[in-house]
Order: sequence, then C-alpha cells, then structure tokens
Amino acid sequence: MLKEMIISGAHLLEKNKSIVDDLNVFPVPDGDTGTNMSLTMQSAMKEVKAVNNDDIEEIAEAAANGSLMGARGNSGVILSQLLRGFAKGVKGKETLNTEDLANALKLGADTAYKAVMKPVEGTILTVARESAEYAVKIAKKETDIEDFLEKVIYQGENTLKRTPDMLAVLKEAGVVDSGGKGLIYIYLGILGALKGEMLSSEDLDIMQKTVEHDHDMHVSGDIEFAYCTEFIINTEGADPEAFREEIKDQGDSMLVVGNENLIKVHLHTNHPGAVMEKAMALGELSDIKIDNMRVQFKDKHPEKEAEEEKDFGFITVSIGDGIEKIFKDFNVDHVIKGGQTMNPSTEDFMKAIEDIHAKNIYILPNNSNIIMAANQAKELSKKNVMVIPTKTIPQGITAMIGFNPGNSPEENLQEMTEIMEDIETGQVTYAVRDTVVNDKKIKKGNILGIGNGKIQAVGKNAEKVSLELLDSLITEEHEIITLFYGAEVDEKSAEKLQGKIEKAYPDCEVEVYYGGQPLYYYLFSVE
Repeated sequence: MLKEMIISGAHLLEKNKSIVDDLNVFPVPDGDTGTNMSLTMQSAMKEVKAVNNDDIEEIAEAAANGSLMGARGNSGVILSQLLRGFAKGVKGKETLNTEDLANALKLGADTAYKAVMKPVEGTILTVARESAEYAVKIAKKETDIEDFLEKVIYQGENTLKRTPDMLAVLKEAGVVDSGGKGLIYIYLGILGALKGEMLSSEDLDIMQKTVEHDHDMHVSGDIEFAYCTEFIINTEGADPEAFREEIKDQGDSMLVVGNENLIKVHLHTNHPGAVMEKAMALGELSDIKIDNMRVQFKDKHPEKEAEEEKDFGFITVSIGDGIEKIFKDFNVDHVIKGGQTMNPSTEDFMKAIEDIHAKNIYILPNNSNIIMAANQAKELSKKNVMVIPTKTIPQGITAMIGFNPGNSPEENLQEMTEIMEDIETGQVTYAVRDTVVNDKKIKKGNILGIGNGKIQAVGKNAEKVSLELLDSLITEEHEIITLFYGAEVDEKSAEKLQGKIEKAYPDCEVEVYYGGQPLYYYLFSVE
C-alpha cells in the first residue's frame, strides 16, 4: 500500500504539474516548480517500483534515495528532504498507524527546514510543517488512516490558502505558493491510493516510460578505475557509512546510501570482485551492473587521448548556443543545458563532476533555483567541489572573467564570488498571464523588463522596455553595458538597440553578443 501511495502521489502531481508551474510569482514563461517537483517524484517512484518486497522501511528509503538523486530546483531539493526525513521516521516499522505517519511527516518537515539556509515562511516548508504539526496533534484520537489523512490535507490546504498573507509577493501576484500546491497534489494522490482510487496499470506503465533514459557514460580518456560497478546489498543491521569507510580505498566516484536493510552502492574500481566480496559479508547482492568504461570510452571516443589531471575545472548551466560558446571560450569544461524551465538535477551535476579530470572543480549554477541542487552534488562528491552562487548568466560570465589560474582555489572562490556580486542583471521576456506585480498591471503577452529580481518595466515593445529597464539599473558609476540577444531576435534589431543605448549612455561602452537563449529577448549585464 505504501508503494501504491507514493506512485499515486507522483502520478497526480505529474498530471497537474502545469497548474503548479502557472503559480510562478512572475508571469514569465519559465514557471517550473511543478515540473521540478514532478521529475523529483518520478525519480523516487522509479526507485520504489524497483523494490521487490513490501518492506516499509526499504520502500521509504528507496523513495528518499531516488528523490535525492533526481532532485531538481529548490522545490525538488526540499521535496527530497521531506522524503528523507519521512524515511527516517518509519525506520524499523513493519506497519504504520496514524501516530507513526504523523511522526514521520513531522521528521520530514524538520529535515527539510534544516536543509535550507534561511527558511522562508509562506512556502512549501510552511505547508509541510503546519500539516505535520496538525497530524501530530490529532494522531492519538484519529486512528482511522483515511479520515486522518483527509484532515491533515485539509489543514495543508488551509495553510496553502494563507501563504499570500505570509509572503507579500504572493499576495500581490494573486497566487498561492507553487511548492505548497505541488505538495498538496502529492498528498491527494497518496490519499486516493489509500481509498482505492488507483490509476490503471496501463497509465502507470506509460508514466514510467517517460522517466526512463539511457545511461550515457561521462568519463575522460584517462580512466584510472576501469569498472563502473553498481549493486544493492540486501542486509540487516548494516551501516551504510561504515561500509563506505570500508571500501573508500577501492576506487572513486563513490555513492553509498541506504539504511539498515538496504545499501545502494556505486563506484568506479579496478577490482569489482573484491568490493562485492566485502559486500557479500553483509548480505545478498542484487541489481548487479558492471561496465568496462575503458571499452565504452574507446567505442565512443576513439580519437581522444588520455589527459592529465589539471588544477581547475568548471561546470556551468546555460541554454542558448551563443552563450554556451561564450562559456566554452572561457575554458568551461562542461556546460549543462538548462536554466529557466529546465533545472538540472543533482545527478546531472554528479555526472558532470565525474566527467572532469581536475583537482578543483567550480560549479556556476547561473540560476537561484539551481544553487541547492549544485550544493547537494558538492556534498555528495568526494572531489574538491566549490559552488559560486551565480544567479544569472551575466553573473556567471563575470565570475569566469574573475578567475585567476595563479590564485589558490580558495582565493578564486572568494574573488569570483565578490566580482559577480557587483553585476546588475537585466532580462527582457513576456508575460504568460494577466496579473499585478509591484503595483504594475500586466496583461498576457506584455513585454516585461526584469532587473535584479523585480519587474521594472512593462510594455508592448521589446526595445522600449529594454531602454526603460536599463534606466532603472544604470548609475553614473557604471561603465560597461553588455547585451546578449536571444533566439527570437535578429542581429539587426540587436544592433539598432545597441545604437539607442549608446546614444542614451554616451559614457558607457556597449557590447553586443549573440546568446541564442529561448524565452528571453535580451539579457543585460551592467558593470
């Protein structure tokens, strides 16, 4: 039943993700909370369906582990922590009553709050916390699980309705919190399964196919450890951290996660047999998968020669062939395609980290909604990974300009972080719905000028909105204005705008580059 509840929760969110996406505070075409949460839940669902027994602890742990690796965006990372805490809460349980569920929900909320540096009320965190606190309050009296969950969800919906009173930006935009709404859909799906309102097996099979993808190897030519080794240890009373310590000298790219009954192992090693011998001392092995990466690499990249480990490597996130080329010109090793509407997962970052043969690796997320996933990958990796908290493409490019190969890793981290904070960023896009933001009435299709997180200009002409936006950003101290034009803008239009900017700001140098980014007509960097 727990399996069915998790799967049903994932499905109902997938079915309604566009509704959650549309609750984005800004009416721009990149509201992606629902998509991020759905992809995170689908990853959890995939792991849950792979569990071949009805052990509650193992099922919950599978959901937690799957969501951890599939977490996308801040909402996805928070959701993965809710599931992680829930899994801790059901440890050792063979069945769950209302008190068990209440305590697990409360531990999930507590875990999620701890994972966020500065928790903000009026978000998914508040919906999770208040519904969990109410669950604990009624659990002893309310022993029927269906009735119990109905009341918990009702409390969650009441909290969701109050989120605009907690966050002014929600109230002004006339929306409730999108992450909280997504959580309610998951809860409703869970309740539906409990009531026997499950989806057909055909529906579930179709959904499962949407999350399956090929495992593409990301390895460099100089492969120290040849065998990509994965397996699950079915055990009792084992300690994943203790086993991780036991095999730490056997290879690299190691992930050992699990609980007392299940340990999932991934590592690159030259002696998979030796590792599995140690594992067999703990229990039976299943889902064994061993790939020779040297053979795979030669098949895919016969021309590539072995490369020496370098001092520094870089990972960045962007979309648009022009912007990608700019980052490549700055010697960025791995550009993950993504950003607005398409937030990379923790696993995407892990694969990119694995791909880079460097002593020190910097990640530039270039989007505030991607920073948490980048930091989660940093914590999981054994390599020396540092995250530069860039929130925009211009900040990412500026941070790369600030890199000095002669500095120490720590000095570069400090310098790159400081220099990117001096950049003013402007974005020009369009509205996807009618709303009111910052006392500005916005109609669907209006052109929006966004500066440093606020809508500064609204109009019907991208050029006029751009000039009004820049007027809100530029001061007498600024010297350089950089314009990146998107996929929907031609070069002549960009050059025409450049001329008007030069005329309006004769003391500033104006540079124009093709970005090729979708959805955003122009990106501006002011320094």
